[in-house]
Amino acid sequence: MQRKWFQYWFNSPYYHILYSQRNDAEAEFLIDNLSAYLKPAAHSKILDIACGRGRHSIYLNKKGYDVTGIDLSEQSIKFAQQFEQKHLHFYVHDMRKLCYINYFDIAMNLFTSFGYFDTEKDHVNALKSFRKSIKDDGTVVIDYFNTEKILKNLTHKETKVVDGIEFHLNKFVSEGKIIKHINFEHRDKSFAFEERVQAFSRADFERMLEKSGLRIEAMFGSYGLEPFDEIKSDRLILICKKV
Repeated sequence: MQRKWFQYWFNSPYYHILYSQRNDAEAEFLIDNLSAYLKPAAHSKILDIACGRGRHSIYLNKKGYDVTGIDLSEQSIKFAQQFEQKHLHFYVHDMRKLCYINYFDIAMNLFTSFGYFDTEKDHVNALKSFRKSIKDDGTVVIDYFNTEKILKNLTHKETKVVDGIEFHLNKFVSEGKIIKHINFEHRDKSFAFEERVQAFSRADFERMLEKSGLRIEAMFGSYGLEPFDEIKSDRLILICKKV
């Protein structure tokens, strides 16, 4: 089976170099606000879907929760596993495939870690596995970018220098996807990667969640959990329950 763009790029050391300035304070701010809003009981079981190197998982665990992080990237999980302990575990796993049934109090998919697949069926299958992984009274949290705002303010060309590497980023929209081409040279070799994320709107999520047996209970537009505004909001954060 042919490997997809995300299997190459998320396993590359250059992915972590390009995004090394990602803000832990911002991640912790979101977790603090979600915890205050959802009020999970002590030792609640939380699934962090597409956990990357585990920054959200590690912080959730510090707050006293029993956390499982899953991600398709072997390299990210290998890195995260150094932080494992009694109530914090990491596994290489595809979000479209079920790993637990009726087990978690909360399943979280944060920081636009969705929208990577080619078909709506794959995305709905992922959402179905999110639903099946939570208890009957459990909660699914999805944090996506606000596509409307992204499309209006798309920076088509950008250059970023990180660790002495000059990354040339080229963004455009094609066939309902926001595509980013990443080109750079390192140690006399040329590299080219891409990111392809579906430009899902709120209506798209409503339709897919309905198909997967989830309903939206609340909707926010920022990590401060302010109300969602299609024009102004940076994020689309959905709090969902089983139908």
